[in-house]
Amino acid sequence: MNDRLLVPKNFDVPELLETARMRLRPLTITDAVTDYAAVMESEERLRTVFWPDDDWPQGLRLEQNIIDLGWHQKEFQRRTSFAYTVVDLDESQVLGCMYIHPTTSPSYDAEITMWVRQSQVDEGLDEHLFETVRSWIKDSWPFENPGYPGRSVSFKEWKALLPQQ
Repeated sequence: MNDRLLVPKNFDVPELLETARMRLRPLTITDAVTDYAAVMESEERLRTVFWPDDDWPQGLRLEQNIIDLGWHQKEFQRRTSFAYTVVDLDESQVLGCMYIHPTTSPSYDAEITMWVRQSQVDEGLDEHLFETVRSWIKDSWPFENPGYPGRSVSFKEWKALLPQQ
């Protein structure tokens, strides 16, 4: 387990980001059922959102999703990474997720990824989420050079920046 803090101990981690279209708040195990529904609706799309040819979430079951969300919740508490759920304003539907992870790239100080459910792509929510998060990270977080693999830097370029193993 990575025990290295992603942000300084004295940094107040933002708990909420809201726009007229969405709300971001910490992802917890209480989101497991609605998160699972969003993931399963978007299964085909999600295989390319994080890394090309990734097979996640193929074969994902609700039980494993609960475990994964519990892990994300614990990492948030430990301040080693941060996972946010993206919900509609009345919180009746999960619209996606956003993650802030440490990175091994010497060119960046954080790795930020996100996704929106398939039904929201044509509504422009993916672009809205990315622009909103990019501004939020710049204005409210202590990162000097956050990376957005698959967005501001291609996956191929990102992989080339990582130390070879």
